[in-house]
Amino acid sequence: MENSDIKNISVLGFGSWGIALALQLYKNGYNVTAYQRSREKCERIRADGVSAEYLPGTKIPPEIKLTSDIADTAGSDMVIFTAGSKATRELAERIKPFAAENQIFVNASKGLEPGTNKRMSEVIKDVIPGAVRVAAMSGPCHAEELCAGIASAYVAASPDPETAKAIQNVFMSKEFRIYTNPDIIGVELGGALKQCIAMSVGICDGMGYGDNTRAVLITRGIVEISRLGLAMGAKIETFSGLSGIGDLVVTCTSELSRNKRAGFYIGQGMSLQEALDKVKMIVEAVNNVGPALAFAKKHNIEMPITEELYKVLYEGKDPKMTVKSLMERDRTDERVLLI
Repeated sequence: MENSDIKNISVLGFGSWGIALALQLYKNGYNVTAYQRSREKCERIRADGVSAEYLPGTKIPPEIKLTSDIADTAGSDMVIFTAGSKATRELAERIKPFAAENQIFVNASKGLEPGTNKRMSEVIKDVIPGAVRVAAMSGPCHAEELCAGIASAYVAASPDPETAKAIQNVFMSKEFRIYTNPDIIGVELGGALKQCIAMSVGICDGMGYGDNTRAVLITRGIVEISRLGLAMGAKIETFSGLSGIGDLVVTCTSELSRNKRAGFYIGQGMSLQEALDKVKMIVEAVNNVGPALAFAKKHNIEMPITEELYKVLYEGKDPKMTVKSLMERDRTDERVLLI
């Protein structure tokens, strides 16, 4: 399939990010089918012309075909997964009977699969062994701002250059700049692991810490992400780019970040469940922190911020004590990445 032959694109999952990507593709002139598992939600969105649950201020054109029948995605030239890490395997299983030769599968979800610890592109290939053109998208972009036409940029990653270029071509616009990168491992890990750092920043913000603390967590956070990424086969330069430091900065500083908001509520004294109930959307840090530490243990990598977050979420550690633990670690030198 030549890039110019791409006409029909399916988006699996119609949360805020699924809506944003579907709209971007529609504006770029593609035939878009969006799969939403709930028939009732599909009918409500079609009737209202908006998704009151996710992006209430964003109009959804009737030309975007919204369906609760996965069979309606058959024949798509490109399939984009936007649901959370827990749902990707199930979606891949559902679409597997309709998978076609040379079809492009794109992971646009930032997570690691609980239980297997696999990256989402690995999950897709695991379920659909015939999938050859598999890629990932990531970067510093909020759905709300992309829908509003605010200048944004993202990365399309695939070891196959033509696949990455195909994704670049279908999404690129005056408001949305797409870069390509062959390092799919680094791009996916950057998107997944930054969630943990953002939640940690939120916790410190909730406790009343300031800009100094936030800067430390962002800076040392990218060190943790880079350490683990290198050990898992990623390229160091990826973490200096949009899917690394770029995504980390926006997620740690924006009030639109659901991971940061959930952390903020915990820092103010809420339990994990209370924070999740208040955010009302997927908080991927909760799913990613365990796999991240499992990888760190496997590769003998130190990830002190991520480790402290895990203790707060799952071992009942007082967040105030985590700051003390981090500040009182052994003295070291910052100049070497792997210290």
